[in-house]
Amino acid sequence: MQNQQTHYMKLFPSQTYINRRNTLKEAVGSGLILFQGNDEASMNYADNHYRFRQDSTFLYYFGINQAGLNAVIDCDSGEEIIFGDEFSIDDIIWIGQQETLSSKAEKVGILNVRPANGIDSFLEIARDKKIHYLPAYRADNLNKLSQWLHLPGSKVNQEVSQKLLMAIINQRSYKSEEEIEQMTEAVNISGQMHINAMKAVKPGRYEFVAVSEIYRTAKASNSYLAYPAIFSINGQILHNHYHGNKMQSGRLVLNDSGAENEMCYSGDITRTIPVDGKFTTRQKDIYDIVLEMETSSIDSLKPGLLYKDIHVNANRLMLSKLKELGLVKGDIEEMTNLGVGGIFMPHGLGHMIGMDVHDMENFGEQLVGYREGLERSTQLGLKSLRLGRELEKDFVITVEPGLYFIPDLIEKWKADKIFTDFINYDILKEYYDFGGIRIEDNILITENGSQILGKPIPKTTEEVEETMAL
Repeated sequence: MQNQQTHYMKLFPSQTYINRRNTLKEAVGSGLILFQGNDEASMNYADNHYRFRQDSTFLYYFGINQAGLNAVIDCDSGEEIIFGDEFSIDDIIWIGQQETLSSKAEKVGILNVRPANGIDSFLEIARDKKIHYLPAYRADNLNKLSQWLHLPGSKVNQEVSQKLLMAIINQRSYKSEEEIEQMTEAVNISGQMHINAMKAVKPGRYEFVAVSEIYRTAKASNSYLAYPAIFSINGQILHNHYHGNKMQSGRLVLNDSGAENEMCYSGDITRTIPVDGKFTTRQKDIYDIVLEMETSSIDSLKPGLLYKDIHVNANRLMLSKLKELGLVKGDIEEMTNLGVGGIFMPHGLGHMIGMDVHDMENFGEQLVGYREGLERSTQLGLKSLRLGRELEKDFVITVEPGLYFIPDLIEKWKADKIFTDFINYDILKEYYDFGGIRIEDNILITENGSQILGKPIPKTTEEVEETMAL
């Protein structure tokens, strides 16, 4: 008989998941907590699926990266149940021998495994109890909640448990040593993706040649991408996923890409590099502004500071440097307060990161990145800041300042006569072919400061040029 290899999952120790669930039970107090896992999503017919990715909250508390699962915790009795089916012989013919669901559940401290369809009757019997659940971000899960809870689909996400949401946010926001180890691994894989892409950039090559190195490097480390790669000579387009341009001499390439490792923790790194392997004087002038924005922001990080203030300080620095180059004029403080910098950096300085690259974004950025009494700004740039609240020890965040020259935006502001007392629009025309620059690292907030995760990734102009010459 030919030997068969059973596929086993990589997990934290069972006590990690047990402790997480116990903490959550205590925070929620009473009632049932319902966790929805994700199902397979078909591409063009039932058996041809997109890559499966389990829901991050399900992974956080149960660890099992398998489709077709749901779970319930009874806060009153302490009972914990996973609902899911074992693989049939028909499944095994197509996917090979697998570790049983019961074995996986036992490894995360769950001894009660019931058939997948058992959740319907279980929730029906328990209708007299308070059922805490999370917002559904997939249509199939929303439809299931509508059926199980006897709610119209339009009301399902309006009735979610705020108590459960805040309890989970208050757990997942603080990263443990085990999680930091996984995130560091993801950052190191991401760093190698960037180094290999730098070496693949040459005048006359297409962007997809370098992008193929990003994907190859991730897969060579048994990882996937945490999000679709943003790689383009048109760095002024903030989320550009088109990779069909020829990389031309004299242009910059912006590479925003990160790995998701085997345990589904994310890296999120950005570097901007010259197609020629050498920065021009004008490119270096702008690049060094962004680099100083990033390094000074990182140097200032510590618990207790509002991240919104760090964002504003980065904009203040940017405007002061652009004034030296003659691109803006007037009082720096007035420009900062009015939001003049939004034309050059129309996004936020960073966000929480963990298993999700924008961590827990499915719960709503106002709950994760802000707090009561701290509302979103309406200014361009600042309104897109995903994280504004005070920093705390064991948060992991991104710091990703950018500086972009977006011709359409500049022309609109000029036509609308916005900030004409501060912006030298005629000089900005000289930068319409510049593109954009962004530099990003992932940062752990420590007791008294911060720590950049992972091995150093080439970042100064000298380091980038040296790497591209290899």
